[in-house]
Amino acid sequence: MREAEPHDLDVLFKLAERMKRDPGAYVNKLKARTLALLFQKPSTRTRVSFQVGMNQLGGAAVYTAPQEQPLGDRESIRDVARALSRYCDAAVIRAYSHADVEEFARHASVPVINGLSDSYHPCQTLADLFTVRERFGKLEKINIAYVGDGNNVLNSLLYGAAKTGVSLQIATPRGYEPREEILKDIKLIAKESGAKISLSNNPFTAVKNAHAIYTDVWVSMGQEKQREQRLRDFQPFQINMAIIGKVPKDAIVMHCLPAHRGEEITDEVMESPRSVIFDQAENRLHTQKALLLLLLTRKKRRN
Repeated sequence: MREAEPHDLDVLFKLAERMKRDPGAYVNKLKARTLALLFQKPSTRTRVSFQVGMNQLGGAAVYTAPQEQPLGDRESIRDVARALSRYCDAAVIRAYSHADVEEFARHASVPVINGLSDSYHPCQTLADLFTVRERFGKLEKINIAYVGDGNNVLNSLLYGAAKTGVSLQIATPRGYEPREEILKDIKLIAKESGAKISLSNNPFTAVKNAHAIYTDVWVSMGQEKQREQRLRDFQPFQINMAIIGKVPKDAIVMHCLPAHRGEEITDEVMESPRSVIFDQAENRLHTQKALLLLLLTRKKRRN
């Protein structure tokens, strides 16, 4: 998401819209193409949406489970990247360390997609922004309130929002804000697009005038030892009917899933008419199909 240009995002969203509306028109567009899925972490939506997407486009996806993948364990990342580039046309990497994703991309001669790392989750942001655009017909001057942890999902959303003119109103507990270097970078990008980025420790302040309220889990993979402390710190940031009562009538509720119902979001909110959570999940498929089609029909393999 850091490298994406605003024009590229607009092209992708328009293509995803056409592909969602008429999927049959794109059958076999990636015939005989193969996508490698190398995952150090478990996955449901990312794995299935990429596999189904490649299948619907006439291609194939090869999945390597966490217990099977060799990244930095049985052999070097450099060697894995170079070898898989001889077999596959692109790769999706889900890694604990973002440095591993970057190293794989440096040595691969095919497109590499970040399927999630400790720092970023760009494929989720594509679906998030597409969902907002689908609901409101635009992205410019839309206000998203993000309430929760300053994690990888928020980091990517910050870049996506800043590049598309979306204003992002963030509320996190003290000590859980996004990294300062990311915020500095975002402010420079936002100046060009007109996006407004604000940060507070008050969820009720963040949701004021919001078109969308977004939350994520309080305890991510690898943070299990911090669970009890995090539950205490984040409790005032739960998305419940009390906070929903403070937002505009047409505001939507978003969550990237998986959700811990009763923690960051209540059942009542998640199942309410405001929820577009499963539209978001579906749109992972459409935006990733568009991404794959763009990458694999215009790419040039590096030597």
